[in-house]
Amino acid sequence: MATKKRKERLRPEPDREPRTQYAALPWRTGPEGETEVLLITSRETRRWVVPKGWPIKGLKPGPSAAREAYEEAGVRGSVTSKAVGKYAYEKLLANGRSQHVRVFVYALQVLEELDEWPEQGQREKAWVSPAEAAERVREPKLSQLLKRFDWTHVEGLAPRKPKGKAKDKAAGRA
Repeated sequence: MATKKRKERLRPEPDREPRTQYAALPWRTGPEGETEVLLITSRETRRWVVPKGWPIKGLKPGPSAAREAYEEAGVRGSVTSKAVGKYAYEKLLANGRSQHVRVFVYALQVLEELDEWPEQGQREKAWVSPAEAAERVREPKLSQLLKRFDWTHVEGLAPRKPKGKAKDKAAGRA
C-alpha cells in the first residue's frame, strides 16, 4: 500500500483552483486632454502588462493593486475600491507547472510619478492610449477591458489634479 501512495504523489497534480491577483490600471489625462494608460513589461517574458501581484496581507484589493503599481511602475495615486474588470491568464511557476490566475483590475488615477521605485530598471514603461494598450497586451480579456476603459464611467472615482512631476508630465512639460 505504501508503494501505491508513493506512485500517486509522483503523478502530475490535478488542475488546481485558480489563484487571485490584483492589478492596477494606472491612467492619467495626457497633454491634449486624452486618457492615457500606463503599461509595463514583465520581468521574464518582457511582454506588455499592467502592474499586478498576489494579495498583500493586511491590504484590501484596491490598495494591494496600488502597492504593485508603486513597486513595479513607480506611480502613486487614487485607486478605486471596486474592480473595473477582470481577466485570467496562465502563470508559469518556478517549478515548471502553470497556475491559472484570475486578476481583478482596479483603476488608479496617477497623481505622482516617482524618480525612484523598487523595480526601477527591471521593466520598461509606456504611457499609451487605451486603444494602443489593448493592441500591446496578449490577454484577450485585458485587451477588451483596455479598449472600453473610460475613467468618466468608473464608479467611485472623482478625478483629481496630479501633483509635482506627474502634473508636469501630464501637461507635457517634463
